[in-house]
Amino acid sequence: MQYSRMNFLSLLLLTGITFFSSQLIAIEEIDSVAIIVNENIISNQEINNRLEDFKGQILLQGKKPPPEKLLKKQVIERIILDSIQLQLAKAQGIRIDDLSLNKALESIAKKNRTTLDQMHRMLEDKGISYDNFREQTRKDMIIRQIQQRMIYSRVKVSQQEIDIFLEQQKISGDAANDKYHLAHILIATPEAASPEEVTKALEKANQVVTHLNDGESFNDVALRFSDGRHALKGGDLGLRSAAELPSLFLDAARHLNTGHVTEPLRSAGGFHIIKLIDKKTRQHLVKQTHARHILIKADEITSNEEARIKLTEVKAKLDAGGDFAKLAAEFSQDPGSKNNGGDLGWTTEGTFVPRFTKVMNSLTEGQISEPFRSQFGWHIIQVLERRQQDETEQLIRQKAEMAIQNRKADEELQLWLRRARDEAYVEYRIEIDS
Repeated sequence: MQYSRMNFLSLLLLTGITFFSSQLIAIEEIDSVAIIVNENIISNQEINNRLEDFKGQILLQGKKPPPEKLLKKQVIERIILDSIQLQLAKAQGIRIDDLSLNKALESIAKKNRTTLDQMHRMLEDKGISYDNFREQTRKDMIIRQIQQRMIYSRVKVSQQEIDIFLEQQKISGDAANDKYHLAHILIATPEAASPEEVTKALEKANQVVTHLNDGESFNDVALRFSDGRHALKGGDLGLRSAAELPSLFLDAARHLNTGHVTEPLRSAGGFHIIKLIDKKTRQHLVKQTHARHILIKADEITSNEEARIKLTEVKAKLDAGGDFAKLAAEFSQDPGSKNNGGDLGWTTEGTFVPRFTKVMNSLTEGQISEPFRSQFGWHIIQVLERRQQDETEQLIRQKAEMAIQNRKADEELQLWLRRARDEAYVEYRIEIDS
């Protein structure tokens, strides 16, 4: 639980602490204070709860928790960063109500192919307090919202950036759908670091590489040394497209064999050690259909039944050998296709309303449907041909834009968090191992 420092002091002044029992309670509360972050108090109990929860989460992943001393150091840093962001979010009026929280928890359960009740029992069985998990989920949602407001919503991607990225992919031989699974260790340096600070960080980074080359687990070494946001995940960045990776990481990953690590890589934020866990190349094929149709609408003049009858008569002409394109030009009321003989061109799944799509997908090539109704009126469809097509240039550009935006936002977020951490007032009431 977090308390306002000002409210805490005001409470002591109001009560006067006149009774001995009140003095004992006050002493217990003061003794429980582990860290003060700006106006928030972090208790020993909160640290212990988060520590136990992280242990449980590591066990759920089938991994062995690192030594408690190493894990506790990372958990404390995570709590401090969370506290800073939660305070910023509160100042901006960001909150998550119970309804939104319940929906998020149901979504988490669904992704894990279980129910909310089953997830509740599973967490408790693994020693993870469901109440703590629930409230931490609320905090995580609030933190994502403040990050979205402060960073992600402000990041823009120009068409020129997309052009440059796609051209670089062609030169490097990366496919549009190449994905890299990386792990990362950061040895951070302060902004405007002195030569001595840079040298000290580099020595530490080289020490990290030595540990890794001696066969120590990347997961354990990341927990022990990394200043990165993903340290509690053993530095695991997950599977990311080339566009989502900083160019420093991508250039290194291209030349790594699976399972290998880099030497320390320098950036403005410090020194990075990268491990290539896996690389996947995917060809994303989409189903496309080339069809044409004739549409008769019901309106103030033409009733629904009259529209159906009229289209049935058109269908009879088609069955008698009539030319589809000519009949579409004569009878169809779809202004976008009638002058093209009803031709809809090549379309992908999801282009049309569900009823239209369902009928179209039921047809074989060359087959003409019976008249059917959608929300737009009465249709006849003919499927001309089908194909499997790799993603269009437009879709590739859309994916590239999203990935570049995520990469830029991730870099901005790292700098923003470091700046917020440096500017925050942090007072330790417990011993922190360096």
